[in-house]
Amino acid sequence: MRLYVYVLQAKDLPVEETFVKLHVGKHKSKTRVSRDTSNPIWNEEFVFRVGGDFEEGDDVVVSILHHEQDNHHSGQSDVSTGLIGKVRIPLCDVAGEENQTMLPKWFVIEKPSDGKFVNIECGKILLSLALQGKSESTSGEKVPSDKQDINVDGVKELEGSAKDGKRRKHHDGKHIMKNFVNQIDKLFHKKEEISKRLNDEPAGESVTSHYEDATDKCSVSATCSGFEEGLDMMQSSDGEIEEMPENLLGGILLDQKYLASPSDINKFLFSPNSQFRKELAELQNLTDVQEGPWTMTQEDGTPRLTRVVTYTRPATKMVKAGKATENQIYRKASGKQFAVFVNVSTPDVPYGNTFKIELLYKILPETEPNAGGESSRLIISWGIRFSQSTIMKGMIEGGARQGMKDSFEQFADLLAKSYKTIDPAVSLDKDQVIATVQSEKKTDLKSAFLYFWSSSVICAILLSVYVVVHILHCEPGKIQGVEFYGLDLPDSFGELFSSGILVLLLERVYMMTVHFIQARLHRGKDNGVKANGKGWILTIALIKGTNLASVEATELFDPYVVFTCNGKTRTSSVKLQAQDPQWNEVIEFDAMEEPPSVLDVEVFDFDGPFDQGASLGHAEINFLKHTADELADLCVPLVGHHAQASQSKLQLRIFLENKNGVETMKDYLSKVEKEVGKKLNIRSPQKNSAFQKLFGLPHEEFLLKEYTCYLKRKLPVQGKLFLSARIVAFYSNLFGHKTKFYFLWEDIDDIQVLPPSLASLGSPLLLIILKKNRGLDGKHGARSQDEEGRLWYYFQSFVSFDTTSRTIMALWKTRTLSIDHRAQIAEEEQDVSDPFLLPEDTSVVPDADALKMSKVHSCDLPGDVELVMKIFGGGEMERKIMEKSGCLNYASTTWESKKPGIYERRLSYKYNHYVSVFGGGVTCSQQKSPAPNDEGWILNEIVALHDVPFGDHFRVHLRYEVKKGGVDCKTSKCEVYLKIRWLKPIKFEQRISKSIMEKFRNRLKVIFDLFQKESVASSSLTLL
Repeated sequence: MRLYVYVLQAKDLPVEETFVKLHVGKHKSKTRVSRDTSNPIWNEEFVFRVGGDFEEGDDVVVSILHHEQDNHHSGQSDVSTGLIGKVRIPLCDVAGEENQTMLPKWFVIEKPSDGKFVNIECGKILLSLALQGKSESTSGEKVPSDKQDINVDGVKELEGSAKDGKRRKHHDGKHIMKNFVNQIDKLFHKKEEISKRLNDEPAGESVTSHYEDATDKCSVSATCSGFEEGLDMMQSSDGEIEEMPENLLGGILLDQKYLASPSDINKFLFSPNSQFRKELAELQNLTDVQEGPWTMTQEDGTPRLTRVVTYTRPATKMVKAGKATENQIYRKASGKQFAVFVNVSTPDVPYGNTFKIELLYKILPETEPNAGGESSRLIISWGIRFSQSTIMKGMIEGGARQGMKDSFEQFADLLAKSYKTIDPAVSLDKDQVIATVQSEKKTDLKSAFLYFWSSSVICAILLSVYVVVHILHCEPGKIQGVEFYGLDLPDSFGELFSSGILVLLLERVYMMTVHFIQARLHRGKDNGVKANGKGWILTIALIKGTNLASVEATELFDPYVVFTCNGKTRTSSVKLQAQDPQWNEVIEFDAMEEPPSVLDVEVFDFDGPFDQGASLGHAEINFLKHTADELADLCVPLVGHHAQASQSKLQLRIFLENKNGVETMKDYLSKVEKEVGKKLNIRSPQKNSAFQKLFGLPHEEFLLKEYTCYLKRKLPVQGKLFLSARIVAFYSNLFGHKTKFYFLWEDIDDIQVLPPSLASLGSPLLLIILKKNRGLDGKHGARSQDEEGRLWYYFQSFVSFDTTSRTIMALWKTRTLSIDHRAQIAEEEQDVSDPFLLPEDTSVVPDADALKMSKVHSCDLPGDVELVMKIFGGGEMERKIMEKSGCLNYASTTWESKKPGIYERRLSYKYNHYVSVFGGGVTCSQQKSPAPNDEGWILNEIVALHDVPFGDHFRVHLRYEVKKGGVDCKTSKCEVYLKIRWLKPIKFEQRISKSIMEKFRNRLKVIFDLFQKESVASSSLTLL
């Protein structure tokens, strides 16, 4: 037999924070806590198992308790309960009622024997009880299901009464009793209809599937008669519901703003028999769609609106058709914010019993100044939860991700047909925001009035006027005491006291005036839209500060804000004696060549023009972790001992724009190329977009290089290392196990190259050490963390370790140079540019390709091999020969040993107009090594032409073989071979190749003729 207890409401309670606890034998349960009212309304139902024979002492004990919460200074809170009173109802009285049902009845709450409510009237409570046994049901009837259905109507009437009572602050108990009697009458006079409905239910369901014995955690369900009524019930209890849940880890499927209220979007998507759901099912070829009724459940006193939706998904090429079940539950419904969690199970698909798909719909209100009406934001995220491990995890995740993406693309397209979308690019216009901010800025006169409107200034003015009036009405006094002519001293202690007060007040006014003038002068010239140059323009609209806290809690403070970005600093004006200052100022940084990564913000207390005031809090804004929409309206919490305790915040509106377009990127790349020593090209838009999406980066971030390598941890992880303008990133997906992180170039403290070892399997290591407490988001990718709190990352097994390490070193140094060093480099660049920049795709011709080269010159030269090699020695002879052959600005590096017997160097020069009508520049890389049997030298040269037509389409490869010419070794033989390597196909290849062969053949003849003349002249000077 089951006992149903309905706790409806109470009135005239002595306190507001109350709840009810029920005891039936060994079982007990409790209601939710009703807050901020002494006439609480619960409308909750509880079910207990009881025996059929009732004896004296078998009572239902209803205890009304006070919920107290004590807050401590440490931030912790203790919850305590105090007994208000009790009500005892014998079960035999309930069994003696007609139909074993006690209609709603007001019970007087008995005073407790001790405690603080002993001598206080404790009010009344409205209860109803009913007994139901198996003997009352026909064979095959399921009493819990019957009771569930009947309770629907009862709850409906009670909820309606409760809402009306909340509006009137009083409740009509007779109206509740009348409605409840009607519903109980339906319960016991419609058994035929109930039995028919029960017989249609699956026979395999458990009798206790919808009800369970009362425990400390109450969980009761009741079918809502209306979808909107269920939302109203959740909204009325919104204080008990958790905060808006975070997005699921699988990623965002849809993030779109619509020109509609959140309530309209919610009803459109989830209301019963939604037309949108029918159209979506038809679009996605879903069949056998069945939507269950919305059901109200309570978990720990928190109402939850739930329903079950089943349908059959169509067959695909890989998966057969299968049934899917969605369990939908409202996690939040406050009227303006909604969160619906959906758990999807697909047992018919392969490995369907090992995982479940999770979806989270979040509907949030949005304020769009240009929207022209109420707007909302719909965010749909997804995740996958595995109930057991499987080797197919990676494949399942990939298939689910693609399926979700395709489904919600159709979802978004269909929803956009019913509600207009809002383009985020036009949601906040920079010019409009700046104009609004500047129009709200206070004038200096108004600021001065607010500052000087204080008791000290008023008293000083009044007392000064009073003293002046007194002097004008008095005659000069007689000289007495130690006074003399010209010196008038106070004649009493009263005069001395009054004079002292006046002097102190005037001193206070003087100090305030000086402080005000200094604060006005401190404003400087940083305010306003006045950025110079082309590049990255950073504009900050400083709106206001909230709850700023001073070091001395008793003193008023004068806050101002200092912004630092890419080594440049801007300062706001000083707001005098303001805890919640309103700045409404626009601050703009001059154009920057490099895209900024971080904006440092710090608030100071003004303490004069020469002293840096005490810090009131600071914050760091990472541009890579915020979208343009988020930056356009950002509330920044300040960090600091006093700032965190006071929850200090700054409201900013930040706009980062590239005024020079692609040229800014090209200028930045050209600057980096001089450090790297190789050509860097802008990646394709598709690759950049994929890179930004992979790491969740803003659209202005562009990829520079990517390398395949291993991340060394306990076990090496193969992946890709990405280098961009602002970050170093790593990504790996090994059998579904993903490793993904990134950190800023500015976070790096040191980069070291470690030699090969047995532990590294003979591969050199690239060690990247971050600064203290930096890059903590990527801590899972670090091998270790030292005592100073620095993270250590190890990378190895690059295809070309030397090139990769040199590139990373150069990018890091370029990004982290000090301001003075950057200025020095800029001055040096004006005088001389790096002449040794080589294209990225240059490499020395291997010996195997020498047979494919064409001989373009051959000659016998006077002098031994060492004399001939002076043409490539970098000395005075080489310089003269090259200048006379038409080379301008000729420069070369020294020969460096790369391997035993192999040396390399680089050249740079320009052709004069006699050699080439286009002029143009040349960069070369030369490598020399001894010829076989020590007969001479072999020199390989790669020539890259710049600023000539189609110069980026090919490279010229030369091979010089200088060997001994005679038996006496006093002559040498030189042969030169040439090959053109085409990088890009072009229809003029044959014509260009012919022209290059002819030009280089003539040029080599000129060079070696000049060598013979110079060697003869040198020999003549030696003889003389």
